[in-house]
Amino acid sequence: MPTGPLAGWHSDPFQPDIRDGRLYGRGAADMKSSIACFVVAAEAFVKERPAHAGSIALLLTSDEEGPSVDGTVRVVEELKGRGEKLDYCIVGEPSSVKIAGDMIRVGRRGSLHAILTVRGVQGHVAYPEQVKNPIHLVAPALAELAATTWDQGNEFFPPTSFQVSNFNAGTGADNVVPGSARLLCNFRYSTASTEVSLRERFEAVLQKHGLDYEVEWKLSGKPFLSRQGKLTDAVRESVRANAGIEPQLSTGGGTSDGRFIIDICPEIVELGPANATIHKLNENIEVTAFETLARIYLGILRKLLP
Repeated sequence: MPTGPLAGWHSDPFQPDIRDGRLYGRGAADMKSSIACFVVAAEAFVKERPAHAGSIALLLTSDEEGPSVDGTVRVVEELKGRGEKLDYCIVGEPSSVKIAGDMIRVGRRGSLHAILTVRGVQGHVAYPEQVKNPIHLVAPALAELAATTWDQGNEFFPPTSFQVSNFNAGTGADNVVPGSARLLCNFRYSTASTEVSLRERFEAVLQKHGLDYEVEWKLSGKPFLSRQGKLTDAVRESVRANAGIEPQLSTGGGTSDGRFIIDICPEIVELGPANATIHKLNENIEVTAFETLARIYLGILRKLLP
């Protein structure tokens, strides 16, 4: 994840720095701290129960924030090829809101990207009769898309949302109408919609407004919901015992590699530190959260692997 302007950091983002009881650095919350807590918990558990009934594995990937093609995806493909499945999976994503353990994710929304190009006719701004401005043409359709209610969500998921993350047009000259406009759009969608239904409704709006367009679709992940069973029970019990709070269950937030693991593991929980500073300048985590998370992870292992 990029650092952003280094001048905005109070310390080197790649040199861990503890100040006023908080650890600062890129990845402090998302999610290198969880990995450290995983290791501490696993070491303590194996020392405590060397003959435990099960196996523990850590999976670290480096492309989850990017194309997601050479990390967890490859591991899942390999395990599928072996016919090997997992009983439980804990993802250390920063799931919490205020303090470690106050919220756990038991599913995630799907993520569907659209790269939309709208074509017009380039020309001089002084001769509007000779041009077709793609910015003007797409604006009414964009307003309709932004105002559309895609679904109402359901018991487990909030309603589907639509956002434009990038809009590019122009030649660099202030007296030239561009010949095309390019938009990057994203749906974060619930199980109340499907990839097909969203694509069809999206393009129906473009056609309604008579646009000359091309759209490239990319599915980053389908929505998933973990089965509520032994893992969720163990997580809740451990959070109560080690953090003194009752965790909320949620499917909100971004995507995670849980969307790939669900194919070989029916029970997945995302549990990690607070997410208030992730991807931001001066990303940080309370030092005390390390101890809390490590105890929670250790408590989960004790309950699942007698």
